Amino acid sequence: MTEPRKRLEQLLRRRQVLDLLSISEAMKDRSRRSLFRDLTALGYLSSYTHAGRYYTLTDIPRFDEQGLWFLNGIGFSRAGTLKNTLIDIVSSAKAGQTHEELHARLHVRVHNTLLGLVSEQAIGRQRVEKLYLYVSAVLDQAADQVARRRELLAGEGDTKVPEMLVIEVLLELVRAGEIVLSPAVIAQRLGARGISATEDQVMQVFASHGLTVSKKKRPH
Repeated sequence: MTEPRKRLEQLLRRRQVLDLLSISEAMKDRSRRSLFRDLTALGYLSSYTHAGRYYTLTDIPRFDEQGLWFLNGIGFSRAGTLKNTLIDIVSSAKAGQTHEELHARLHVRVHNTLLGLVSEQAIGRQRVEKLYLYVSAVLDQAADQVARRRELLAGEGDTKVPEMLVIEVLLELVRAGEIVLSPAVIAQRLGARGISATEDQVMQVFASHGLTVSKKKRPH
């Protein structure tokens, strides 16, 4: 490995995520073409958020069960691009995904990208009662997803909290540690991150998981 490439690797391992401007400033002796050649040799991922302008090494992200990793609000996906990420998540969801659920999970605007994928027939979209459901492009799988969503709607009604919002509420509780957060505070925190959530929705999550406002977490 060349000396400049070693310096670039050390830089990325130390900072984890950087945009090209920051990399160029730290590697002033390298042209952009050389930097991309070095990044390719090292193995890199570009962010699916922020128009793909952030970079990390492929072995740095600790992806969650849906192949996502966030650092300081910058999102990376095991699938690479936002389009590929949406295809993966929509296709693997047992009950499909709504626009709101995908927005809450990915933390970026997805409406136009979803419509583009539907136009390309990379995913499908079906009307299920009062919502649009994004489903697999494979017809049999899409039918199963729609049927499962109808079961959920029939069993829980229109007040059902989206699965991805449930996850975000629980993550806020985990991040708080021993600090007791009220549903109102959690809704405010999610709103500050661009995730739409009402206090009533958070209270539903508390109720469905047996949580109360006064319940403190015990250290393991």
